[in-house]
Amino acid sequence: MIYEPREDSYLLEKFVMQYSKDKSVLDLGSGSGIQARAALKAGAKSVLAADINPEAVVSLKKEGIPAIHSDMFSNISEKFDLIVCNPPYLPKDEREDSESELITSGGERGDEWLCLFLSQAPDHLKSKGKILIVLSSLTPREKINEIIHENGMKKMVIATESLDFESLEVWLIESKA
Repeated sequence: MIYEPREDSYLLEKFVMQYSKDKSVLDLGSGSGIQARAALKAGAKSVLAADINPEAVVSLKKEGIPAIHSDMFSNISEKFDLIVCNPPYLPKDEREDSESELITSGGERGDEWLCLFLSQAPDHLKSKGKILIVLSSLTPREKINEIIHENGMKKMVIATESLDFESLEVWLIESKA
């Protein structure tokens, strides 16, 4: 199952278009490739899409998008100006099947995947690099904010969109230096 764009994808896409020009961009958890395509369209210097789902990687490569199979950063050694990620951010739902859960669930609480991502991402950012993520009002924030602070980074909420049962936020995270 490849994650197909939804409200969160379209909201994030607007900011990928704004921040990608002349940048090296990693689209981590690329899924359908919406963010990688947006970065290319915006004039990114280079784009790499990465996904844990081999089916998504094959699909992206067929479109001519540079893509690799990677479980988070496991197969990524490069550094980027911008890392874009529409992560799995919802708390685990016992009613969800395992394939769908891989796409939407960020762990028991919903923040575990993001905490791991934010702990590893600084090692893959160039100096003054930035991260764009989208998350839900259903995602716990305390540990995420702690990790951002511990890594010497700061965050700004640059967009909010209200839906029926949640609101979505786009965060811009950058080094304080």
